Amino acid sequence: MKTEILKLLKGQDGYLSGQDLCDHLGVSRTAVWKIIKQLQKEGYRIEAVRSKGYHLVETADVMTEAELQSCMEAGWIGRVLQYYDEIDSTNTKAKQLAETGAPAGMLIVADSQLSGRGRRGRNWLSPHGTGIFLSLLLRPQIAPSCASMLTLVAALAVTKGIEEVTGLDAKIKWPNDIVMDGKKLCGILTEMSAELDDIHYVVIGIGMNVNHEEFEGELVKTATSLLLQAKRPVKRSLLIAAIMKAFAWYYDQFIKTEDLSLLLEEYETKLVNKEREVMVLKPSESYRGTCKGINQLGELLVQHEDETVEAVVSGEVSVRGIYGYV
Repeated sequence: MKTEILKLLKGQDGYLSGQDLCDHLGVSRTAVWKIIKQLQKEGYRIEAVRSKGYHLVETADVMTEAELQSCMEAGWIGRVLQYYDEIDSTNTKAKQLAETGAPAGMLIVADSQLSGRGRRGRNWLSPHGTGIFLSLLLRPQIAPSCASMLTLVAALAVTKGIEEVTGLDAKIKWPNDIVMDGKKLCGILTEMSAELDDIHYVVIGIGMNVNHEEFEGELVKTATSLLLQAKRPVKRSLLIAAIMKAFAWYYDQFIKTEDLSLLLEEYETKLVNKEREVMVLKPSESYRGTCKGINQLGELLVQHEDETVEAVVSGEVSVRGIYGYV
């Protein structure tokens, strides 16, 4: 009921009478009043005026399950949603639930993570009240070899969501980072459970610096947040909803072809690596080249000095001038 009341208040420009809420929900005025009081305690500014009703004023950055569900417009994504004030890792929780039959589109969101992880097992700082930490469960009917492209699909969705909510132009550092002003804003971690020719599930984890006012130590040079870039706080629930809505659309395009052919042109407009010197780090060797974009399989195209082009499938790619990489 809390979610429904939020949706109704958000959809009303002026006041919404208590009787209208009662009639719509089929509950008593007392029940409505109790929910309004709960919402006010959670941080919503709701004016209550006798003979007029209730009016939702500009809200603080509230993160609750009801708030998130009231914002969602992504259809099948987020119909099943779990929110945690604190959790070890949203990816870990999503994988546990996937093993017990949780449906595709399930979304796990947390205000803080105790064991947030990035690519190659790196820790991801996850303080309360500042970031976005979420995991999305997918069960795509595609070859396991195609799953890595979902990271690139998610990256597009993140930049689209950021643009829609803040107007900022975020860029993608292949394969899994979102950057602004030469610093890291967001990381994406995709994990899969599969057999040789069948995917059981894929979990896409997104960790984003949103309302961080400052960073400490080495992070001052390498990390940024949307607040620092936009010069104003950003409402995380709206951003999550915008990213998920964008992901639903990009995912449909990907599933049509099981590659990035329908998304390649847009992706390359966001690719911060393009036409820049990169260093490809592999277990056996490292070399420099020039990024020429990606192919429809999501592989990075790196041009050597002799002008031959190599498609890089794995390995860490560092971009000169981007948050401390050579």
